[in-house]
Amino acid sequence: MLFKAAAVGVALAVSAVTAHAQSKETVKIGFVGPLSGGNSAAGVGGRNSAELAVRLRNADPKSKYKYELVALDDECKPNVGIQVATRAATDKNIIAGVTHYCSAVAIATVDVYHRFGMPAVVWGAILPAITYGNDYKEIHRVNGSMLDETAVATTFLTGTGYKKWVVVHDTTDYGNGLLKFFQEKIAKTDGQIVGTFGVSADQQDFSAELLKIKEAKPQIVVFAGLTPLGVRVRSQMERLGVNIQFAGVSGIMSTSYLEALGPNAEATIAFHNGAPPETMPGGKKFIEDYQKAGFKEPAEPYGPYAYVAADLIMAAIEKVGPDRKKVRDVLNATKNYQSIAGAITFDDHRNNSVASTKYVAQDGHWVRWEDSEYVSGKRKLKGL
Repeated sequence: MLFKAAAVGVALAVSAVTAHAQSKETVKIGFVGPLSGGNSAAGVGGRNSAELAVRLRNADPKSKYKYELVALDDECKPNVGIQVATRAATDKNIIAGVTHYCSAVAIATVDVYHRFGMPAVVWGAILPAITYGNDYKEIHRVNGSMLDETAVATTFLTGTGYKKWVVVHDTTDYGNGLLKFFQEKIAKTDGQIVGTFGVSADQQDFSAELLKIKEAKPQIVVFAGLTPLGVRVRSQMERLGVNIQFAGVSGIMSTSYLEALGPNAEATIAFHNGAPPETMPGGKKFIEDYQKAGFKEPAEPYGPYAYVAADLIMAAIEKVGPDRKKVRDVLNATKNYQSIAGAITFDDHRNNSVASTKYVAQDGHWVRWEDSEYVSGKRKLKGL
């Protein structure tokens, strides 16, 4: 009888917990990124990471709400981005959004989020004007900007011995912004940019540009664009015999770059906001949780920041409820928020500064420069 009574008690307790979980109000948050097209690896990794944050929050019995992630595909195209941003922002059931990997899309959509009062936390786009271009209280960024990235890249490359650059950049706001900051920063060093080449994101043939680069005899080609374009430029360098060291910004740091180029990706230098996930304060747990969740695709380098953005939004909702204005105000006041990627602090334009890390492609993986065989001299870069 005592055993039966105890069993009944446990069953009632479980039922009560289940009933409580089912009675929680469902709160929707948005995710916007490139889920199709050439940059989809980064977008899918970001979506999965934000979904992981939602699952873990829902599994927490202390959570006041049940969360649902609404994922939207911006295709890394500004016109599509504006459409899906408008769809999210006009849906009052979506309280806030984890928004955008592509800078050209993120800068195109800030007016939308501001107009409809929807808080947005950028997880991948690095153009400074996204946060600094307007004083829009709705726009936040957790992943740093190209100000951080170009500073580290310029110091490292010139310090390593690459004094004579050519910059190939896409002609979007993203690529033009990177070129501008590279020009400003290299002017303060003993290096020089001997040529710049603007190319469109959908350009297929680079023979004319690469032959001119070959004639200029730079020590290094610095690429300022995203993965699909970077793959095409790098592969055509190989075919045309342009045997020059190649470096890129965080826009090329994806598994798809390594997979598409194979052995030709070897020795590519890249720079990324933030350290490798396993070295972040909560990075090992993030990696373990991501693996346990069963996602087929890798989180990609910006995945942890999508997780942080989602977590930050849900923490604000837990504090003040599913009210856009109140959530916005809590986000604006973010100081020293402890996340898996370290402390998050927004400045007066709601931007979180992140120190960039140096990487090199080695044996089909992105390896932190300090941990690579290029540091020891076992492997050699070109042009030095």
